[in-house]
Amino acid sequence: MNQLFEPSSLSGIRVKNRIVRSATHEGIADEEGHPTEALIALYTRLAKGGVGAIITGEAGVQRNGRSSANVSLMIHRDDFIEDYRRVAIAVHRYGTPILLQLQHCGRQTNAKAIGGTPVAPSSLRDKVYREERPKALSEDEIEEIIENFIRAIERAKEAGFDGVQLHGAHGYLLSEFLSPHTNRRRDRWGGSIENRFRILGEIYRGARQRVGSYPILVKLNAYDAQRNGIRLNETLIVASMLEGVGCSGIEVSCGTFEDGLNTIRGPNLPLDAVFAFIPKYRDLPFLKKKALALVAPLLIKRHRPLENYNVPAAEAIKRRVRIPVIVVGGIKRLKDIEDIITQGRADYVSMSRPFIIEPDLVNKFQSGQAGASRCISCNYCFIGLGVGPLRCYYGRTK
Repeated sequence: MNQLFEPSSLSGIRVKNRIVRSATHEGIADEEGHPTEALIALYTRLAKGGVGAIITGEAGVQRNGRSSANVSLMIHRDDFIEDYRRVAIAVHRYGTPILLQLQHCGRQTNAKAIGGTPVAPSSLRDKVYREERPKALSEDEIEEIIENFIRAIERAKEAGFDGVQLHGAHGYLLSEFLSPHTNRRRDRWGGSIENRFRILGEIYRGARQRVGSYPILVKLNAYDAQRNGIRLNETLIVASMLEGVGCSGIEVSCGTFEDGLNTIRGPNLPLDAVFAFIPKYRDLPFLKKKALALVAPLLIKRHRPLENYNVPAAEAIKRRVRIPVIVVGGIKRLKDIEDIITQGRADYVSMSRPFIIEPDLVNKFQSGQAGASRCISCNYCFIGLGVGPLRCYYGRTK
């Protein structure tokens, strides 16, 4: 128990305990992607609630990398720095460090959100977004993305953030490069694991020249469920390569949107939420909804176990590297968190859904008021992001 709630250094960042708020899309930026007062209030609640560190929702590094989800953060221009500085100042008042998650969505977005055709390592259509085929990136476009990641890191540092996290998981652009399923290139950006890693390596090398030892972590897929996708044996190699180029720490996750509910697992398919919140399904005739409810469980792959599902992969990665390892995925019981930390299976634990229902969960853990999160993993929060800000629905659509 003491080890869990003792202060420690996460990649040089002083944290008050070993429980981290994992990056979560909040849907409360303004239309251009600036952080809002509502977002500052959310992070303030988390800081007051005792969390060891906060990783923000994803912030796009360039216009065509913006998420298609409801109003997402951006940090693609210098004029965003002052707004982000206000975020950092607000959270720091409570002694809580905050990291800005940086990402490019790749093909997991739509033309309306980005004002053009999505881009990807290879021109392979995404089965979930069902957009036109993404445009395969040119050499010059890849170099531009690398530069924009580096400039976003510089902006985060100037804004007073304690570090950044590169989103290299969940089927977004950096993980699209890493996975042989989505990266079918035959140039120096595809093929071997060294080539598929190149974009991450170039971001780190370029950033280290400009921001020195500033903490730059990464969120990494240990595996996915795609045919010819990323697997743990390759991820172990990637983890070593990350350490070699100056990565400050690895948060271990899994899965892509095409996997179904792999990244955020739950006991039931959130069909009620789909029919309530997603317009194209909400407006279906009653009989079509009934038919879809019967067919969906046969089409959408279910993943088990439902809790602590990335811990074995995190443990394997921790044995491979000396940099801090954070694990996320179905973790919501205090006893499990204690075991993960005391047994050395990971250095830190991060959570997303539990903090949506209980921003003060860490305080409750530490005071003995709670032994587990109230979250029931209904995943309605995830579906609801398509139509409104982040909130907990607790298995209800009204």
